[in-house]
Amino acid sequence: MAVTIDPIHQFELKPLVSLGHIGHQQLAFTQSALYMFAAVGVIALITVVATASRSVVPGRMQSLAEIFYEFIADTLHQATGDGGKRFMPLVFSLFMFVLILNLFGMIPYAFAVTSHLIITFGLAALVISVVVIYGVMKHGTHFFGLFVPSGVPKPLLAILVPIEIISFISRPISLSVRLFANVLAGHIAMKIFAFFVVQLLLAGAWSVLSPLPLFLTIALTALEFLVAALQAYVFATLTAIYLNDALHPGH
Repeated sequence: MAVTIDPIHQFELKPLVSLGHIGHQQLAFTQSALYMFAAVGVIALITVVATASRSVVPGRMQSLAEIFYEFIADTLHQATGDGGKRFMPLVFSLFMFVLILNLFGMIPYAFAVTSHLIITFGLAALVISVVVIYGVMKHGTHFFGLFVPSGVPKPLLAILVPIEIISFISRPISLSVRLFANVLAGHIAMKIFAFFVVQLLLAGAWSVLSPLPLFLTIALTALEFLVAALQAYVFATLTAIYLNDALHPGH
């Protein structure tokens, strides 16, 4: 009997607690929400434990928290300068949130929250909303100079301004799709290679090439752990770059 594989099934949302209905649409507390609450809990636990003693000679947890904090602080400072310090809580929280969710997704039979575009787009929309709201509040209409390149002949502005606006609007799309696509593709690939390993074992087939799917699965898993951390860093870095436009609009 042939065994089929469905690598997309792992991304299916499953309601855990029904919260009622709005029309024909069900409202439910899903495993995705559960993992997000768990991520917030883990981040809060790490922060509380790391800052509980505040000793001169830091322990392991305090050292780990300080490494993450200083790493994101340096990234933010390089992108925005001294004025970006006020956004440190936002960027650090986003980095830790995405990182923990990505690592949760690497646990066998766990759910990869960031493999859903609606989640990553929500985070990206939050970032762009902060950029626009803070930029307008601080600079007023001067913020919209972001869309008007300086030193460009006026006849060309009719072409360049729409391009700049489209580029700005596409930021949350590219920011969200980048994270979503990397996590989705990685988990699908791991599922397929793991299926090949199981099928070879069940079939009792053996050849020189038989261990290849196993080795590829191990290598791919290691790569996905790297991608989990790298994508959290990329998300935080791009957030810092976009926030720089709110602090220093214009070209």
